[in-house]
Amino acid sequence: MDFGLVLQTDPPASRVIDLMRRAEHNGFSHGWTFDSAVLWQEPFVIYSQILARTERLTVGPMVTNPSTRTPEVTASTFATLNDMFGNRTVCGIGRGDSAMRVAGRRPNTLARISEAIKVIRALGRGDAADLGGGAVVKFPWVRPGAQLPVWMAAYGPKALKMTGEEADGFILQLADLYLTEYMVKAVKDAAQAAGRDPAEVSICVAAPAYVTADDSPEALAHARDQCRWFGGMVGNHVADLVSKYGEHSAQVPEELTEYIKSRQGYDYAHHGRSGNPDTEFVPDEIVDRFCLIGPPERHIEKLTALRALGVDQFALYDMHDAQEATIDAYGTQVIPAVNS
Repeated sequence: MDFGLVLQTDPPASRVIDLMRRAEHNGFSHGWTFDSAVLWQEPFVIYSQILARTERLTVGPMVTNPSTRTPEVTASTFATLNDMFGNRTVCGIGRGDSAMRVAGRRPNTLARISEAIKVIRALGRGDAADLGGGAVVKFPWVRPGAQLPVWMAAYGPKALKMTGEEADGFILQLADLYLTEYMVKAVKDAAQAAGRDPAEVSICVAAPAYVTADDSPEALAHARDQCRWFGGMVGNHVADLVSKYGEHSAQVPEELTEYIKSRQGYDYAHHGRSGNPDTEFVPDEIVDRFCLIGPPERHIEKLTALRALGVDQFALYDMHDAQEATIDAYGTQVIPAVNS
């Protein structure tokens, strides 16, 4: 199993770079960041510094969207980084929940994401792409052998189907075992129905992880409070699904939708941060299901179960008060045990 580190690009950028270097030293293969132009600093500028100061780390957004940057601009940025540092990027893409809503716009449609996936991947590897309206373009400077995989974040049935049909990878932002099995199957089945080899679709589960010294009630309570924000972040996407499909729908598991009944709103000023006041509705059970908390052996047990469900990478959200300690614990205890 591969391991990734997910960070927000809060200033100073030097700290983001240092944490990514620390992650590579501890056996992580991927470095991911949020991408919301208003809320955080520009990630692609920081990627160039991460790539320059690491040797193997693959970097990318979790996730970008096709409206705050047009697909050809996104493709050019990735292709430039790959030309400078080798094929060490991956394009995570989605509807643009925070990036679009903070700017007063609606998240992207699946049709727009589908068009963007085709354009970004084609241009990034040096092929021609149709931008619409008869404009077919190609980057003349992309060298042979360039590659740019595009991974899609999804929860709903239509997005899962499209991921299986079109994307190179699937990003699932939660670590619940039942929902992981359910959604990975939906993606793999869609890939097979489209005539693709399901094994060619990489599966990435992304969720907060907090390693505690023991499993005492006090330690677990603190870890849950540090990770509770994640249930609120996922709740934004779940609320959209409930709005579209209803509270009780055969198309969306109630194991995903049930917990947001007490959700009353969301302020993006606290997005992705521990102590988010808009996530008090998230119960301990959801934190335990969606995240990885507890002593190292609990993490090893859950990661082993995720790998058995077909997960190729676990991307660790590290937005809490133990960033270095969590990276180090994974490097010295968790990753070696999982991959022994």
